[in-house]
Amino acid sequence: MGNIRRRGVVALGITGLVTPLTLALTTAPAQAASCTTQAGPYQKQVEKFLGRPVDGRQSSADCRAIQAFQNKHGITPAIGYAGSVTWGVMDLMNKQKAVGSNPDRDGKCPVNKGRIACVNLTLQLSWVQDGNRLVYGPVPVRTGRKGFVTRTGLKKIYWRDLHHVSTVYNVPMPYSQFFDGGQAFHSVNLSMWNPPGSHGCVNMTPATAAKYWSLLRTGDDVFVYGRKPGT
Repeated sequence: MGNIRRRGVVALGITGLVTPLTLALTTAPAQAASCTTQAGPYQKQVEKFLGRPVDGRQSSADCRAIQAFQNKHGITPAIGYAGSVTWGVMDLMNKQKAVGSNPDRDGKCPVNKGRIACVNLTLQLSWVQDGNRLVYGPVPVRTGRKGFVTRTGLKKIYWRDLHHVSTVYNVPMPYSQFFDGGQAFHSVNLSMWNPPGSHGCVNMTPATAAKYWSLLRTGDDVFVYGRKPGT
């Protein structure tokens, strides 16, 4: 988000933005080794999520599995500790999966307006509807962190550009579709569950952002509602 300048080359990698869940990290015990031997407060929940034996005791195999998950999604410190941030990401994934193919089951997105992109901040999900017909999604997204929240309400896409670069954060913003000041849909090359969140934009994978680019046009509606965990 922020002031934008054009660049002629599309760059898909972004290292300056990070994502969903601003949850307090339970302090992990100090360890000399790179993988902790200590069980975390969410040990059993994390073991179950990862398909590990659920015994609430940390094993070296448990630690490696947790650490691999943390490294994949940019959760730090990646020492295999089953703390609140790690479980918060997993819990969000479970809730997203439970939505299935009916993301507007709560009826909160005004789908009577024709083509509209809906953003549920609470579940960190977005989808495109055309009236009552689900066109695409739901897909996980990363919205604004605490202090940079994605603003709620009914908006319209007012500017689209494939090759945006933010002059505020000096990062490329491919497939940008702006709908509220400096806030836009755009792609990032990070996990959709990488804490703590964006600087206000709705971050997407390159594949999702490209699909949104093909489905939406200037003047299409965007509706943002809910509240991101931790904001």
